[in-house]
Amino acid sequence: MESQPKIMIPDKKYPRVRFAPSPTGYLHVGGARTALFNWLFARHTGGTLILRIEDTDFERSSAEMVTGILEGMRWLGMDWDEGPFYQSQRLELYRATANKLLASGHAYYCFCTKEELEQRRSAAAATSQTPRYDGRCRKLTPADAARRKATGEAAALRFAVPLTGVTRFDDAVFGTLEFANEELEDFVLLRSDGIPTYHLSVVADDLDMGMTHIIRGADHISNTPKQVLQYQALGAPLPIFAHVPLILGSDKSRLSKRHGATSVMAYQEMGIVPEAFRNFLGLLGWSPGAAGKTADGKDRELFASEDLIQLFSLEGISHSNAVFDNDKLAWFNTEYIRAYPAERLLPLVAQEWKRAGYTPSRSTEENLLAIDLVKQRARNLKDFSTAFLAYFGDEFAFDPAAVAKFLGDAAVRGLLAEMAERYAALEVFDEATTEQALRAFAEEKGVKAGALINGSRVALTGQAVAPSLFAVMVCLGQERVAQRLRAAVTIA
Repeated sequence: MESQPKIMIPDKKYPRVRFAPSPTGYLHVGGARTALFNWLFARHTGGTLILRIEDTDFERSSAEMVTGILEGMRWLGMDWDEGPFYQSQRLELYRATANKLLASGHAYYCFCTKEELEQRRSAAAATSQTPRYDGRCRKLTPADAARRKATGEAAALRFAVPLTGVTRFDDAVFGTLEFANEELEDFVLLRSDGIPTYHLSVVADDLDMGMTHIIRGADHISNTPKQVLQYQALGAPLPIFAHVPLILGSDKSRLSKRHGATSVMAYQEMGIVPEAFRNFLGLLGWSPGAAGKTADGKDRELFASEDLIQLFSLEGISHSNAVFDNDKLAWFNTEYIRAYPAERLLPLVAQEWKRAGYTPSRSTEENLLAIDLVKQRARNLKDFSTAFLAYFGDEFAFDPAAVAKFLGDAAVRGLLAEMAERYAALEVFDEATTEQALRAFAEEKGVKAGALINGSRVALTGQAVAPSLFAVMVCLGQERVAQRLRAAVTIA
C-alpha cells in the first residue's frame, strides 16, 4: 500500500469529519450515503473530509476492496482532503493509546483463553442469561497481572467499564442518549496478538486526526458509549456525534442483496448517472426542509450537487429509517439523462460503449445530435450501448418482435426498398420533406402511410419504438437512410 499521507494540524474553527470504511467488501449503498453526508457537511461548512481505511481485520480486508471503495467514491464525485490513511500502518498509535489506559487504571490484562470465554458464554446462554464477560481478570492486582504478562502468558487488554452509573452523550440527530454502565461488559481494546479492536482504533484515530464531528450510521449507536468512556478516560473532549438512520429495503428490512444491488459500482454497471445516484442518496434520510421547496410551496426533488452542498445541515437528518426505492432511483436517472446537454452525456455514454466493446462509426458532431434525439427515451445509460446503437453506427441488432410485426410482409419490405430511391433523389432532406415524400409514396402505391412509417422505423433503428421517424431520418442522414431502406428486403 502507498505510504501514509501527513495529517494536517486541525484548525478548530472548521469541522473535521471522516469516512472510515472497512475494506472487507465493496462500497455499499449505506456506506456511500454515510460518505455523502460527511462530504456534504465538510463542503457546506468549509471543513475537511478525511478518508480512513479501517483495515485491521487482516483476514477479510483486501487491496481489491480498497480499490473498489476508492473507485466508488470517485464515481460519485466525492473527493477527500486528507488520506487515505490505513489503520494497518498505525498500530503503534493504538498500542500507545492502550498503554495510557492501562497506566491510568482504566484498562487491565485479561488472561482468559478463547475456549474459556466460549464455554462461559455457552453456559450463560443455556440458563437464558445474557452472554458477557464476567470480569474475573479485573480482580487481579496490577502486580500479579504484570508478572503473568512478563512471563509470556498471552493476554488481551480490556477496558474497565464503571460498575455503576450511566454513560451519556448528546447526538445531533437523536438528542441525549444514555446507557446504564452495568449493561456494558468490559470490552477488549487489544487482542492477545496485539491487534486493536474497532473500539480502540477508532477512538485513537479520531483523537489523533482531530475529528470534531462523527457522522455515521445509527447501527453504531450501541458502540458509542464504549468510545465515550475512552474519551473520558483519556481526558479528551467528545466530538459531536450524529447517527444517521438506516436504509431499508422495500419490505422495511435491512437493505441487502435480496432487494437488488448493494454495491455502488453495480449501479454504474446498470447505467445510472453518478449525479442522479448522488441526488437520490442525499434524500435518503435527509430533507432540506422549507429551503428545498419551490416558489409555489411544493417539495423539490432534483438538486444539483451545488444545491445539496448549500442546503445540507445535520438538523435536516431524519430520525426515521429511509427506504431504498429502485423505481424512484430509475426516475431520478431518467430525469438527469433528459436534462443533461449532449456534451455532458457523451463522456458517460462513451464509457458505456467502451464497456460494451462498441466503437461508434459516426463523427462526434453526429453522435451529439443523436444523443440529443434519443435521450428523452433513455431509461439508463446502457440504452445507448443497446437499443440506441443504430443512431451511432451501422452495427446494430433488430428486435425480432418488431421485425415480425412491422416487416413480416414481403410487400412492405419491397415498398421500403423502392421508397429508398425516392429519398436518395431528394434535393432537400429535412423533416418536412421526408414526411411529405413518404406520404406521397404511400398515396401513390395505395397503402396506408402507417405501414410504411412503422416498417421504416424498424428498418432504420431495429426497434418498434423511436423518436419521430422523420427526426430519425434527418439524424441518420440521407445516404444512411436510403441504404438501410434498400436493405429492408434482406431483413428476415
